[in-house]
Amino acid sequence: MLRSIQKNGAFILGILLLISRIASAQSTLVKGVITDAKTGETLPFVSVVVPGTTIGTSSDTDGQYSLSVPADKNRIKFSYVGYLSQEKTITVGQTQVINIKLAVDATLLKEVTVKGKSHYRNRDNPAVQLIRQVIDHKEQNQMGSNAYVEYQQYEKISLALSNLSDRFKNRRIFRNYQFLFSEPDSTDGKNRLPAYLEEKLSQVYYRKSPEARKQQVKAQRRAEFDPRFVDNKGLSKYFNRLYENINIYDNNISIATNQLLSPIANSAPTFYKFFIRDTVKTQQPWLIELGFVPRNKTDLLFEGQLFVTLDGNYAVQNAYLTVNKDINLNYLQDLEARLEFEKSSNGRYHPSQTSLAMEFSLGPNTPGVFGQRVVHFSDYQIDQTRPDSVYVGPLEEVAFNPAEKPNETVWNNLRPIPLEKSETRIYHNVDTLQTIPSFRRTMSYATLLIAGYKNTGPFEIGPVNAFYSFNPVEGFRLRFGGRTTPSLSKRLYGETYAAYGFKDQKWKYFLSGTYSINNQSVYAFPLHFVKASFQRDTKIPGQDLQFVQEDNFLLSFKRGENNRWLYNDVYRLEYIKEFENHFSYKVGFSQLTQRPAGILEYTKSVPEGHLNTGEVLHNSEASLELRYAPNEQFYQGKVYRTPIVNKYPIFTLRYSTGLKLLGGDYQYHNLAANVEKRFYLSQFGYMDATAEGGYILGKNIPFPLLTIHRANQTYAYQLNSYNLMNFLEFVSDHYASVNVQYYLNGFLFNKLPLLKHLKLREVVSFKALAGGLRAENDPAKVADVYRFPVDEQGRSISYTLGKEPYIEGSVGIANIFKLLRVDLVKRFTYLDHPGVSEWGIRARFKFDF
Repeated sequence: MLRSIQKNGAFILGILLLISRIASAQSTLVKGVITDAKTGETLPFVSVVVPGTTIGTSSDTDGQYSLSVPADKNRIKFSYVGYLSQEKTITVGQTQVINIKLAVDATLLKEVTVKGKSHYRNRDNPAVQLIRQVIDHKEQNQMGSNAYVEYQQYEKISLALSNLSDRFKNRRIFRNYQFLFSEPDSTDGKNRLPAYLEEKLSQVYYRKSPEARKQQVKAQRRAEFDPRFVDNKGLSKYFNRLYENINIYDNNISIATNQLLSPIANSAPTFYKFFIRDTVKTQQPWLIELGFVPRNKTDLLFEGQLFVTLDGNYAVQNAYLTVNKDINLNYLQDLEARLEFEKSSNGRYHPSQTSLAMEFSLGPNTPGVFGQRVVHFSDYQIDQTRPDSVYVGPLEEVAFNPAEKPNETVWNNLRPIPLEKSETRIYHNVDTLQTIPSFRRTMSYATLLIAGYKNTGPFEIGPVNAFYSFNPVEGFRLRFGGRTTPSLSKRLYGETYAAYGFKDQKWKYFLSGTYSINNQSVYAFPLHFVKASFQRDTKIPGQDLQFVQEDNFLLSFKRGENNRWLYNDVYRLEYIKEFENHFSYKVGFSQLTQRPAGILEYTKSVPEGHLNTGEVLHNSEASLELRYAPNEQFYQGKVYRTPIVNKYPIFTLRYSTGLKLLGGDYQYHNLAANVEKRFYLSQFGYMDATAEGGYILGKNIPFPLLTIHRANQTYAYQLNSYNLMNFLEFVSDHYASVNVQYYLNGFLFNKLPLLKHLKLREVVSFKALAGGLRAENDPAKVADVYRFPVDEQGRSISYTLGKEPYIEGSVGIANIFKLLRVDLVKRFTYLDHPGVSEWGIRARFKFDF
């Protein structure tokens, strides 16, 4: 019986295979490319069917199709919304190529009319005509078309470790953390471990004239880590910058700190291809499904679908945005944005919910981070007049007591949409993590590795990258120090270090005390403290390092002559006050005793014609600094703030005056101003521009107190220094400078077949400095100031700027291995100075998306 079944089964299987083979042999394979009859553009998503059957396919994004036609059929039909359908007769039993050119059906979209001349080469494509209508109606479909708008906004950001294997989560290191894996999110087949959640509920008010917007935060909470290791506010700002709100009507949309051109931007038809995919007649008004893809798949552009209303508003009712897998964004493995709109009482459409999900990892199918931002809009009120007082003050205003923390029951009533199942335990899990000793140790070691400080409770030791360094004056230099923490006191902070140079055999040290006026950490925004300090240490003339210590080990490696240093004894008293709107001021007083080091000498001419060497500089100075950085974002680290650059400018004004008191010998007034801003240029990249100027009023001022322009003799590319200028090369008492860094983000390389897969990015820089030195401060014209230093041959190594500015520029390749930037730098002027180079190669590490 069994053998009979096996024989019959084998016979039936053989018959089926034979029938399949015969059917396959008798079917006809047809393939080809479908294009626009007039422009020659390829058409994606075209329907290709065998008439009278359900057999069919559609063309891909490049307009290519392939279809197997049964042996008893000899015709195929091509149809596409907005175009006239075509039928073709095929030769049965023969593989063949049939390329199709579809002609536009001018009667299908009667509502769509062309306004003005389009530069898009598919200018007769009805899809382009439709998108131009959407662009023309953008202004009336945005919130700004109403005199007043107010609504409730709920937003949440959640992050999770993604793509975790069972082997990964069962490792011994996670033995105490299995509670985190209790409910992994596997809705899309990937194990995810929820790790962070932030929620905010706000009432938003908008006024058209004069334009104003106010967001009153009614409730907010986030999963917080130990503040000894993590800046929770900075972390929140970074995640909010990474996952920003999406407004489809903006010309540029921020994605992972980059800006992508919106598919309905004014210039979108130049960079996108648009295709009408379907007409949705199941609702009122009718909708047109409009597909779009980038012309170049590696450019910073979207692809996806728009659903446009055919009620005369040409508004976007729904949108789906994603990006091509070949896009030049680092670490981004997946992106999906969905935008939903609802009709208002005035017939216009307003956002009802938006979501942005992105997954980052080092490579496909490797563990990474999945994040999602969801924004829900409700309770719209249109043209409801509000008094001016509603819009006064900062853009975002906290309208609740931060000390009051609503419990989970209250939050369940506050939020208009429920949390996902995977998000419900995040707050509890993060709180639990803080109680596990092994997790606290891991955070401590991570802080030591990243920030350079080891926390021991009331005192933390560091920074470790300054413990060892070397230079020509001190030789090998050892340093050890640290500072107190809020565990000792929230009001009083102390910081100190001691260093010893084995060549000059001198001790250096630093001691400071800070009193926090607002009873919070002196490293947390907004700062408000008074600080007194004394420092005895070495310094390179003209090097005012804002973000790193000069004795950082990596800065020990320098090119050229580097044997002119200073010994400084500095007493300093300063008061700093920051405001929530990111305006700040700093008032200070310092007393300086300065001695030259290495082969540098302070030398004056005396009346008898001789030189007086061994001079020591004494100076007392009062200073004021004003800084305004609207909407500034940063992560507060252990040593300095890491800026999260956005589109807003930063203004700085500094004033200092020399005083003849407490041993000071000089009187002067020094005024300097600086403005910096990032300009986003959409798919063309972005540009960082800085303009600066200064003027010192006074006479007989020695060169150490003048402006010694910042040079760079390391092999690293420094953004704010002149990379082919030598230390102490230029001295000025008045100057103006401009610094431009232009990042093309691969716009050119993406077009080159052999390079586009490497995802390299172009960068161009230009730096120019103009200035000079008035006669009353020029040592070549007056005797009562220090002479400019000279080299071993007696040649001057310091100069004044003449009529010709100092200019240098560079071209570079960035994103090498997703981390490295290498520049070829050229110096254009003052090439006759001794010891200078016309060309140089500099490198810089930069983590960027």
